[in-house]
Amino acid sequence: MVKVLEKVGCSVKYNPNQTCCGQPAYNAGYAEEAKEVGRKFLHDFAERKYIVSPSGSCTGYAKKNFCELFDNSADHLLSNQVVSYMYEFTQFLTEVVNIDYFGAEFNAKVTYHDSCGALRDCGIKSGPRRLLSKVKGLELVEMNDCETCCGFGGTFAVKYEPISIGMAQSKVRNAIETGAQYIVSTDVSCMMHMQGYIDANGLPIKTIHIADILASGWEL
Repeated sequence: MVKVLEKVGCSVKYNPNQTCCGQPAYNAGYAEEAKEVGRKFLHDFAERKYIVSPSGSCTGYAKKNFCELFDNSADHLLSNQVVSYMYEFTQFLTEVVNIDYFGAEFNAKVTYHDSCGALRDCGIKSGPRRLLSKVKGLELVEMNDCETCCGFGGTFAVKYEPISIGMAQSKVRNAIETGAQYIVSTDVSCMMHMQGYIDANGLPIKTIHIADILASGWEL
């Protein structure tokens, strides 16, 4: 992701003190604990600069929940500021810098998985496909039910393991039926879940993050 951002002229700063946004705790029902972690997140990213994340899930959670979590608190204004500067990686490329061609080359047939966080919380749908369409050698094919959840859902995969595995099975099967060699996503959590199912069953497909494709085939 950093390689691509620098390619388009961005100066990238990484804060090594940053930690989780708090989503796992929040989704598990621990709102106060999530607020404590979220407060650290706000202060880690208090500078008035764009915040770019390789995860639609993290981005969507912050945009959707931070204003409520920090409403009527000392961090209310900071929360609004941080959220206004926060973008998922592909969203930043297509909506802020408005660049979709990087000279990338990736010779493979791929299918795209719409992660729940990116699609439902961030409204990301056409952007990643636009970026992939400009990659030399890449053939993008749509799978059936591309918008259906892969079954991860954080703690959902732990609490409801059989259902979670069944959803991964359906998602991976739909991807394989397209003849694709790779399942592309904006979210590592989805990739981890699907790749776990793929590895456990020795299936002929792999997951890959869209940033790795956009950074392929060229050098800095």
